[in-house]
Amino acid sequence: MAALDSAIKKKRISKKNKSAWRKTDIQDVEQFLEDQRQEERIGTFTDKKDEDLFVVDSSPLKPAPVLLTIRQKRKLNALKPMRTYQALENTSKVQDPIVKRNHVNQKKNGRNIELEVCNPTKGRHRQANSDRARYYEKLDSRLADQEKGRRRGAPADKDVWVEEDFRDKIPGLKDEKGWVSRDLAVHIAGNVGRKVVKTHSSLHHKTTKAKKFEPPHPGMSYNPSLQAHQDLLAQVVQHEEGVIKKEQHLKRVTTSMFSKVTPEERDKRRILEMSEGIQQEGEAEAEEEQPEEDQKQSTAYQTVNAPVENKKKSKQARNKELKQKELQRIHEAKKALKKQTADLIRIKSIRAEVKEEAEELNELKKHRKAKAERKKFEPKRLGRHKFEEPDLDVNMPEDLAGNLRNVKTESNLLTDRFKLLQKRNILPTTVAGTHKRSKVKRFPRNSHKDAGVSYQDLRDQRKAAAAKAKANKDTIQI
Repeated sequence: MAALDSAIKKKRISKKNKSAWRKTDIQDVEQFLEDQRQEERIGTFTDKKDEDLFVVDSSPLKPAPVLLTIRQKRKLNALKPMRTYQALENTSKVQDPIVKRNHVNQKKNGRNIELEVCNPTKGRHRQANSDRARYYEKLDSRLADQEKGRRRGAPADKDVWVEEDFRDKIPGLKDEKGWVSRDLAVHIAGNVGRKVVKTHSSLHHKTTKAKKFEPPHPGMSYNPSLQAHQDLLAQVVQHEEGVIKKEQHLKRVTTSMFSKVTPEERDKRRILEMSEGIQQEGEAEAEEEQPEEDQKQSTAYQTVNAPVENKKKSKQARNKELKQKELQRIHEAKKALKKQTADLIRIKSIRAEVKEEAEELNELKKHRKAKAERKKFEPKRLGRHKFEEPDLDVNMPEDLAGNLRNVKTESNLLTDRFKLLQKRNILPTTVAGTHKRSKVKRFPRNSHKDAGVSYQDLRDQRKAAAAKAKANKDTIQI
């Protein structure tokens, strides 16, 4: 018994310091308090009924587990509260210490659209529901029509290349007085259910005067009239004369500007140019014959500019300079006053000059405006190369056959269409045969290389040659 008491007896610990308090075992006290708090939360067994504590198993056999599909599991999970809100649920059964608490259900700000749709209580709620129903009916019919049109394809009687204005389809937007601007029309069209995608202004005006299809010249026919053929030949001759004139001008300002010399004269000039600064034999002898004093003088250091002397002005010179500056200022003031008086006298002539200058500026503005307007409809430069008009296709009089069997073809339909697309700023201008291929560095495969000498072999050969040279040197010394 004494042994049991000694085993149960707790070890006494000094507690005079605060650090020794942690050694005290208070587990039993903590467990008692935890049990008490749990009873406050969930209640004690004496307070609960038998139905809460016991369950009567009335099923004789355990039913087979029901296998649910993924869709059924998702529906069941949708009925359960979200896990993110579980922390907000009150699971405690501790009574509220404030018994007379006034619980107020706060209303949400704004309208509850879901409640108005499900349980309409006012006339405007029912009207809104009917409006929504009509909107969705129209939307379903419109989507069905679009689907039918997409399946059937575009109607054959509609020209897809015709430019249409959306304001023509909506009455009241395109008025004659111009009260409704295009931006306002776009805004109204979006509100009435016919939204228009606002594009850039450059898409609404033509950038070239070139037609979509240009008929060929009548003189290009296989059986043209005499006048049409003569007109075509005149155009070709005029174009060729312009080309020849341009080539002659380039030749005149480049090749013809430089004088031509014979090969002997060219070599002589080159030798003279390359030998510039080299002393000849005669010049070297003449320099040696010069006396030593002249050579010393010639080799003496000389500055390019003369030495600067610090010459200070006297007080009398400074006074004179100040007087001259004052006289110059007075002279300039008198000259300006005289010019103002003269300008007042010739006001009419000054007005005429100002008017003439304004007219010149207006003419310059008109010229620049006309040039900008003309340039707007010219072919743009979309790439590196500038667009050039193709040569006219013409048959000489002896090549005219009069029938399609013996006619000599001079044009290509594909080339004509391609050039027209370039002229209408649809395709960039390109030049055939000017594509530069990228330089690719190629290496032979190891399986295709010839058997060569490796670095190790070269090193061994170098060591052997050095050893052989050293041995030969030792034998020579012996």
